[in-house]
Amino acid sequence: MNQQPLLEINNLCVDYVSPNGVARAVNNVSLEIKPGETLGIAGESGCGKSTLAFAIARLHKAPALISEGEILYKGTDILKMNDKALREFRWNETSVVFQSAMNSLNPVISIGEQLTDVILAHKKVTLKQAREKAVELLKIVGIHGDRLSSFPHQLSGGMRQRVVIAIALALEPKLIIMDEPTTALDVVVEREILNELYDLKTKFGFSILFISHDLSLMGEIADRIGVMYAGNLIEIGDAEKVFRDPVHPYTKGLVSSFPSIHGPKTRLHGIPGNPVNLLKIPQGCNFQERCSECFADCSKIEPQLIEVLPNHHVACNLL
Repeated sequence: MNQQPLLEINNLCVDYVSPNGVARAVNNVSLEIKPGETLGIAGESGCGKSTLAFAIARLHKAPALISEGEILYKGTDILKMNDKALREFRWNETSVVFQSAMNSLNPVISIGEQLTDVILAHKKVTLKQAREKAVELLKIVGIHGDRLSSFPHQLSGGMRQRVVIAIALALEPKLIIMDEPTTALDVVVEREILNELYDLKTKFGFSILFISHDLSLMGEIADRIGVMYAGNLIEIGDAEKVFRDPVHPYTKGLVSSFPSIHGPKTRLHGIPGNPVNLLKIPQGCNFQERCSECFADCSKIEPQLIEVLPNHHVACNLL
């Protein structure tokens, strides 16, 4: 597949400036997303996943600062867009499904108003046409059009998440960023929404950046998986390969933390220790204090992302 990337990130750095110092939440991350591709980004809380997503949509506010790098969408650097260009880019080209649907939806405005607001803000249509489009969007995500007059608290968690996805689809963007969209849902509803999402992707042909801490979930829906730790992209490759045969010790730890439904029972092994303090990054590898395979070079040399297999890159001093 030799398609030009829809999105290309080169050496992106995002810092959080505080009185105690500068915490680098995203450190020299480079990756690309092709048209129609689902790229998963996995890792523990605080590893930089959501910060990366916010950077793509330029949603950061102080004390966050995009200090280095470029984010190219169809060859245009998002970081150099003015306010007008950015307004055209958001939701027309890229939309975001945030982690908590209840926090994403305005609790005092009906579902219909929130859907039509997005359409009217970007398209020259009448209110009647916008409402017709809103009904169509609800039907696409499996909700009856009568729910337009409902408020968020009158819907179940799964229905609210579907509404947020409908809003993200309103202008038929080419890239949808999904930041742990099913975290607050039970596994049955989670499965329903992911199946619907797969069908919608097939129908509309958009790309997805899917962010989650659940590597097993990602192994089912993503084409490729990237794993982040302490702001660094430490492994990225084809989803099945990363999930079935991980190379980096941290990725191995994530995979072994999830029980297998099939096969013999095996003891689960968590990753010892705590994530590194971003204000006190050690010299060398960020993962050294928690790594069972750590050796002398790990305290001196910062590992670089290298290709260990075709389309499979890993940053580890063991290689």
